[in-house]
Amino acid sequence: MALSVASSYRGRFAPSPTGPLHAGSLVAALASWLDARAHGGTWIVRIEDVDTPRCVPGADRLILQQLATCGLVSDEPAVWQSERGALYLQALNQLVATDRAYPCGCSRKDIEAALHAAGLNRERHHAAVYPGTCRPENGGLQGKPARAWRFAVPSEPAVMTWTDRRLGPQAQNVAREVGDFILRRADGLWAYQLAVVVDDAAQGITHVVRGEDLADNTPRQIALQRALGLPLPAYLHTPLVLGANGEKLSKQNGAQALDLSEPMEALNQAAAHLGLPVSGEDVGQALTSWVGAWALDAGPVRA
Repeated sequence: MALSVASSYRGRFAPSPTGPLHAGSLVAALASWLDARAHGGTWIVRIEDVDTPRCVPGADRLILQQLATCGLVSDEPAVWQSERGALYLQALNQLVATDRAYPCGCSRKDIEAALHAAGLNRERHHAAVYPGTCRPENGGLQGKPARAWRFAVPSEPAVMTWTDRRLGPQAQNVAREVGDFILRRADGLWAYQLAVVVDDAAQGITHVVRGEDLADNTPRQIALQRALGLPLPAYLHTPLVLGANGEKLSKQNGAQALDLSEPMEALNQAAAHLGLPVSGEDVGQALTSWVGAWALDAGPVRA
């Protein structure tokens, strides 16, 4: 995949259209927009609708409208992942050709049974670590039909390290803690990890600013970027907005859609969460002042 490295800052906000924006997603959108503006860069909106069964019809357009109401407008036309399958297939073919991806015939039940037989128990609320049953060196499919495609996580380096602009030095043993992860699902849909890596490279993204809940994805994405010979963006993971139960505010746990009848109220709440001062100005003036503050010191999100 021949992709050039961007020479200037390019950032993005990549919402999934599973419903309208909520308070947590506005924090991520505002942070990514401010970081791009503070660097004099380009800010792009990408609709991550690769998981089509979870997408809500019309939510993509609603999200774009919500962002515009808050003064956050993509500098380039928005793109939809559902229209970019050819790029993902190209990347998968490259990984297969370099022995970095392989077909898998295991169902979830098969994986659980293999882990149980090996005396390994899956931690509660954690995905099962794939035991490598269908790896070529373990005999491959052994007559089973291929269901999905997996990335062959390299054993070296054993620990993937990177530095987050807010969280500081990070490390994860991807092989032990995640295992060979899915690139293309059994239902034919593309997995998030592959799609986001391919899109970030194709769009020349140099800086990724997103919620802290996605920090755990970073080592898998770096492993894919290295396997595909792609540039590595800089990462900044912003503090999460928590619900009344102390868990991450999300559409899955009933987060309410943003009330933008008074957009400055929603923006001020998001800005305060990012360590920025509350503004009594209108949307345009407030955003301008926050860009200046971000460039100097944006409280908890600046390294």
